[in-house]
Amino acid sequence: MKNVKILHLPLVFVFVQASDFAPYFYDNGPYSQNGNLALFSLSEDTAVGTQIYSLNGTDPEGQEVRYGLSFDPGSREYFRVDPISGNITLVEKLDREKQDSIDILVSITDGQSKVVERVTIFVMDANDEKPEFQNMPAIIDVLETTMSGSSIYKANAVDKDTGSGGSVTYYLQNPQSTLFAIDRHSGVLRIKSGEMLDYEKTKTLFITVIAKDGGGNFNGKEQFMSSSATLTINVIDAQDTPPSFIGTPYFAYVYEVSVPGSEIFTVVAKDGDVGNPNPIHYSFDDGDDGVFHINKTSGCITLLSQPMYLKREIFNIKVRASEVSPEGRLMDYGVTTVVIRVVDLNNNPPTFYGENGPQNMFELTMYEHPPEGEILRGLKITVNDSDQGANAKFNLRLIGPGRMLRVVPQTVLNEAQVTILVEDSAAMDYEKHNFLTYKLLAVEIDTPERFSSTADIVIHLLDTNDNAPRFSSDYYIARIPENSPGGSNVVSVTATDPDSGPWGEVKYSIYGSGADLFLIQSASGIIYTQPWASLDAEVRSKYNFYVKAEDAEGKYSLAEVFVTVLDLNDHPPAFNDNFLETTMVIGAPVKIEAVDDDAEIPNNVIEYAIMKAEPDNNIFDINADTGEIMLKSYIKSMAIIQNITKQRDCTWSLVVQARDRGQPSFSTTAVVKIDITEATQLSGGPLGSFLMQSRNKPLHILGMLAGFISLMVIVTVIISTATFMRNKKSNRILPNRRVRRRPRKQQAWVFKNPFKKPETPGEKFKIEEVREEEEREIEVIVENVNYNNNVSNVVRQWPLPPSAPSLPPPPPAYIPGERQWAVPTVSATLAPRPKKKVITRQDTVNKALVSELKMRLEQKSLMKH
Repeated sequence: MKNVKILHLPLVFVFVQASDFAPYFYDNGPYSQNGNLALFSLSEDTAVGTQIYSLNGTDPEGQEVRYGLSFDPGSREYFRVDPISGNITLVEKLDREKQDSIDILVSITDGQSKVVERVTIFVMDANDEKPEFQNMPAIIDVLETTMSGSSIYKANAVDKDTGSGGSVTYYLQNPQSTLFAIDRHSGVLRIKSGEMLDYEKTKTLFITVIAKDGGGNFNGKEQFMSSSATLTINVIDAQDTPPSFIGTPYFAYVYEVSVPGSEIFTVVAKDGDVGNPNPIHYSFDDGDDGVFHINKTSGCITLLSQPMYLKREIFNIKVRASEVSPEGRLMDYGVTTVVIRVVDLNNNPPTFYGENGPQNMFELTMYEHPPEGEILRGLKITVNDSDQGANAKFNLRLIGPGRMLRVVPQTVLNEAQVTILVEDSAAMDYEKHNFLTYKLLAVEIDTPERFSSTADIVIHLLDTNDNAPRFSSDYYIARIPENSPGGSNVVSVTATDPDSGPWGEVKYSIYGSGADLFLIQSASGIIYTQPWASLDAEVRSKYNFYVKAEDAEGKYSLAEVFVTVLDLNDHPPAFNDNFLETTMVIGAPVKIEAVDDDAEIPNNVIEYAIMKAEPDNNIFDINADTGEIMLKSYIKSMAIIQNITKQRDCTWSLVVQARDRGQPSFSTTAVVKIDITEATQLSGGPLGSFLMQSRNKPLHILGMLAGFISLMVIVTVIISTATFMRNKKSNRILPNRRVRRRPRKQQAWVFKNPFKKPETPGEKFKIEEVREEEEREIEVIVENVNYNNNVSNVVRQWPLPPSAPSLPPPPPAYIPGERQWAVPTVSATLAPRPKKKVITRQDTVNKALVSELKMRLEQKSLMKH
């Protein structure tokens, strides 16, 4: 047992840690339909169920991404997103008047990392609101003596919409059949000129006032909305009372275009006596400052001076109405106040000015991606409104693609210098927009007319080298037959740089541990093999390396190339010579083995077949997949074989063929010598039975012997250690004895031959010979299952490219005219040299026992594994 060696193999674990990068949304500019919903607006009349947007993003590792959408706690959930496609659908009705912006959280995840962004969706107005009356329906009392043209009421309606949809115009229902008229813009209700109230005819009047907006878009159509309310007028009979003014309070206005002598306002007073009223005399009591005049009989107030010379903005004039008796004497009187306001007339819209006067077109040339917050100094714009007060107050807005620019100031009174600032530098991209066109809009705020004006701003962008070349794919997969000549094309890579001029020209190069056998054309990106390269799938079947695309200033990007060398059927099967002479025990098969050195299936898959057997072809079968040769199922003993062949000789010659499944196919034939024998019962008790059963499994016998010896060594060590510890504890000194023993001659294992007498010396043989023969056949095979894995320790400064799929796509289909790689079929025959030896009956029996023992040892070893 000294020859037994224990082989210790080191076990190495290699851990490769892969980095995981978070996914991200595409940033394709404002108002894009495939980004992260930033700067997106939606009309409030959008129908529920409409798909309004498509989220879109990617993962640097190529993992599949999922999208999500959530709202702040307590907020109404207006939208729903499909996690796979990113399509966002409106699920709740929008109402700008209740909520004009919606904050949502959009997310993208690759299963490991999740990115969440908050965006705001602006709800745009649609004309969906009716004007609402603030002071109607109402009931008022009007004296029957009220003069025609007098204002008796002011209707007030408010529309919550914006723009034209929020402006209100007033009308009367059936205006021809009523005594009243209404001002369309102010809503002031007056008695029609030439009409008078008559208490004796009608005591109560009903007037229906209609408020109509200016119209606007709703559901893709122009829509006008209106509402109505009823005003009830009770006509009051005049009694014997002093004169009273009709239509008070009185408000009048002096405009900048008024001239001396212009009629400002007319006051109206009536005698309270209905039966026999007296005429009325009008006069000023106080507050006119000598710049106004009133007609004594009509009550008409006129202007005496130019408006520019008026010292006050508001005049409170006391007007007296006195009854005139038939004798011409002034009698009872009544007093009222007329409020006259001096106002500017809104007759000038806002106007834009350049360096040379009014201008409505401004142009500027600048480089793309200016710093955020930078002032566009090439634009010199001034805006002015010549009116005064509220008529000269207006807002400035900048309308154009996205929110790249911002205008300052946003609210102007009279005049201001317009400043335009860069808001979004990244969006000002030459590759997306060669020029930008904006509308600068000035709109009055508090005037009924809402005068406005616009100016066009055109910005021409100049290109810079702000883009690196980008490959059409993160990795490329190529296949090439192993016998391709040097200089063969492998794959063509493509990278584009959207920059202009030399910045957009791309040069290619390759590097990496797998790039030694390959070259690349720097201009076209075509990768081909070195002229001296010789590819062999059996030596190395996979290569991977990096390809670099670089522009004129050194900006670059990387992609990974995976090249698979396709195996061709260029090796024929080869038989193992150790199996070409063997012994078969009836009932147990024997196995032959051939090896094909091709790298892939089906080129290395072998099928076995018996081509010829002598002296009889109809006695053996063979398993086409495993190479196991066995007797026909009806052959149970030697007597049957001898009866079939009519011979006593049990040695057979079989011509066996091994053929691979490649295209074209290779085959090899060999002559196998088989000695057939019957199984025998060994004597020697249980040990003999075990050895007989395991005679074809020598590893089982070796394992049993190694285990028994190991157990004996362990017991001996334990006993020796216990004895030493006991003696050390008791401090006893044991006598030193030397015991000599005669070495006992070990008796070799002897098996009796059942075909001969027990006392015959020639029938014995030693099992050690068999064991030594088997030990010589034992080999330790260590297979590097990761033979094609290349681990690099280089620290990379860029994200790791994605790995190629485990199974590459199928090879391209055959194209007529291309070169076909074909290997001719080769057939070979291996025949062992016959041994010049006389085989006796005793030798045959001994070989049969040894073969059966080996077969059983092998079977038992296979059962354990």
